[in-house]
Amino acid sequence: MEVRRDIFQAIADPTRRAIIVLLTMGAMTPNALAEHFDSSRQAVSKHLKVLTECQIINQQQQGREIYYHLDIEKMKEIDQWIAQFRKIWESRFEQLDHLLSNLKSNKTK
Repeated sequence: MEVRRDIFQAIADPTRRAIIVLLTMGAMTPNALAEHFDSSRQAVSKHLKVLTECQIINQQQQGREIYYHLDIEKMKEIDQWIAQFRKIWESRFEQLDHLLSNLKSNKTK
């Protein structure tokens, strides 16, 4: 039975989030990515596998090297999911602002 992964599993791990940030600067090889971490290249490769399965990154063969690229379009799924909460937070902040304004105006009377 194959485990189906989603984008939220990918970003749940701090190392994978760091890899995503590194790839925002441009394509990198597994060795170049591994240099940024205190873990083995094998450990980084496992993270790359999860990110690839989640379709956040793509790999491209260039000669003897494999380069990983970030799929920005896939990251939009996270933004769309968070957007629903952003609306709730903004509404609550507006309510808080209104309440604080009322308290302040009542205090000055």
